[in-house]
Amino acid sequence: MISSILLAAASVPVTPEWSPKVAAIISASSLVVLLLSFANKNAKVGPRVPLLPISIPAFIGAMAFGHVIGIGIVLGLTNIGRL
Repeated sequence: MISSILLAAASVPVTPEWSPKVAAIISASSLVVLLLSFANKNAKVGPRVPLLPISIPAFIGAMAFGHVIGIGIVLGLTNIGRL
């Protein structure tokens, strides 16, 4: 007899293929996190990004966190059948 935990692990959800919708969601979430990081006082410490009032480490961190948030949004929308 197979336990219910093994049955739950056997039904792995399908991840979405890349599409312009996925790219737009990832880009928008990264932009929102970048705009929110402008309010951070520590975002201006260190070498600066040209044309932006933010440091390079804060920019990389904002983009990475924006991608993580975007991936969560894409997977959530895929799970409920909206994407």
